[in-house]
Amino acid sequence: MKFLKLLFLFALTTASATIAQQKTSGNPIFKGWYADPEAVVFNKQYWVYPTYSAPYKEQVFLDAFSSKDLISWEKHPHVLDTANVKWANKAVWAPAIIEKDKKYYLFFGANDIQSDKESGGIGVAVADRPQGPFKDHIGKPLIDKFYNGAQPIDQFVFKDKDGQYYIIYGGWKHCNIAKLSDDFKTLIPYKDGTTYKEITPEGYVEGPYMFVRNGKYYFMWSEGGWTGPDYSVAYAIADSPMGPFKRIGKILKQDPKIARGAGHHSVIHNEKKDLYYIVYHRRPLTETDGNHRETCIDMMSFDKDGLIKPVVITKEGVKAQRLD
Repeated sequence: MKFLKLLFLFALTTASATIAQQKTSGNPIFKGWYADPEAVVFNKQYWVYPTYSAPYKEQVFLDAFSSKDLISWEKHPHVLDTANVKWANKAVWAPAIIEKDKKYYLFFGANDIQSDKESGGIGVAVADRPQGPFKDHIGKPLIDKFYNGAQPIDQFVFKDKDGQYYIIYGGWKHCNIAKLSDDFKTLIPYKDGTTYKEITPEGYVEGPYMFVRNGKYYFMWSEGGWTGPDYSVAYAIADSPMGPFKRIGKILKQDPKIARGAGHHSVIHNEKKDLYYIVYHRRPLTETDGNHRETCIDMMSFDKDGLIKPVVITKEGVKAQRLD
């Protein structure tokens, strides 16, 4: 009887410890090698759409994860699969997603093209739900060539204050911004006749992201090499999505005591409580394989002048926070 009582107390203590541990998200926020996370809010839920971090020939699908509180995450496997995208066959990267007219549009890079002679680039898929399944929207890449030196990867879709949607993208140290048509099937030329405008700031490598705060446009990007410890995030502020964007400095980088190569991020804004979260990937100290990256979350904040404070990367992550 005494043994059973002790066993019960042990089980109760273990359960209490588990509950206590769940007061924060922990980092990584879900299991598996995932990178380049696109974090958004749909229908009072947090969603994360990352790259499946593996050799290019194995990167033929995208998973998604959803949470109501930033603590417990549900996996939605293969929300996009190259079986539904005939022109894509490998290196499906860095998704970006946006909701418009009760449809969900998932933008993605595929095939890691190295020249205009290769097939691939940035595609668009559409679904009726955030968890998909997503189907190819136009049957071909939206952007399949190098313009202004930018490799067609790492796209981000941005809705401006006037309702215009833009695609901001680019690897190989060049970044372009282009206007999307209303149906997301084509690009619209600017008044001067050009379609792609380069907005590359100093230090830019890849992974662009943009948001508006207090009327200012915050443009963020990744610097350094994606397999190296110097991978990091920097930013600039301007009065227009066209810039000009003058680099202010780094706000996310590795902590040799926590993890290496923190970069390629996105931002969640809890508008009700005005809380900002940065969702990014990093490499555990125990790993040397370039693809062994995990998705993490930490708080992001601003000083009195509106500048982004350097992010402190943690093992604990963030506290539970519901959207309802």
